[in-house]
Amino acid sequence: MSADYLNTALGDLARDIPGATAVFHANRLDFCCQGHRTLAEAAASKGLSAAKVIAQLEALTPDTTEARDWHKAPTVDLISHILARFHARHREQLPELIRLARRVEQVHGDRSDCPDGLADHLSCMAQEMESHMLKEEQILFPMLLQGRQAMVGGPISVMRFEHDQHGAALDEIVRLTNDITPPVGACNTWQALYRGLEELRQDLMQHIHLENNILFAGSPRAAGSTCCATG
Repeated sequence: MSADYLNTALGDLARDIPGATAVFHANRLDFCCQGHRTLAEAAASKGLSAAKVIAQLEALTPDTTEARDWHKAPTVDLISHILARFHARHREQLPELIRLARRVEQVHGDRSDCPDGLADHLSCMAQEMESHMLKEEQILFPMLLQGRQAMVGGPISVMRFEHDQHGAALDEIVRLTNDITPPVGACNTWQALYRGLEELRQDLMQHIHLENNILFAGSPRAAGSTCCATG
């Protein structure tokens, strides 16, 4: 790929440079829902030094890269990976995070730094993600595996729109939790909650990246679609 990292979209860098996603996670750069932005634009929006991020990308070595280049994997393998690594994992993560959040809010609700409203937000997020994943499992993924490319533009537009909603939900988690940073003196439950939230954030961003920037990249979009139906 071109060495012009500064003017390359984050999604393209995440797709084409093994290990780039770890760099973007460390710098809180959204390479999934905002993957269309160039590195220069994304760094400027966060007040980061683009040169520093580029240096981190250039310093990547084989032992810091992902185990597999999913850009080159067959569609069936990528979908199987998404189902096993992300769909199944999200269904495990969210119920436990909701339980922990409710406990923290019940016990520490009188503290100004308590993430009030987090449990309800996670509950809504869990419902929206379950609906989204079922649509992928029952409609879109079978179409992709059957090679029905002419018919996937509409479903993909819906999934991309819902991915943007998931990204907004992550932003709300960050807002409620002071960038997922436990306060001084946080109890073990509070710390476990925030560790789990950070894991969810990283997993969901990687999940969306694999779909938006790799799985969907070669498929047509619905002509003129700016779909806002969530179903």
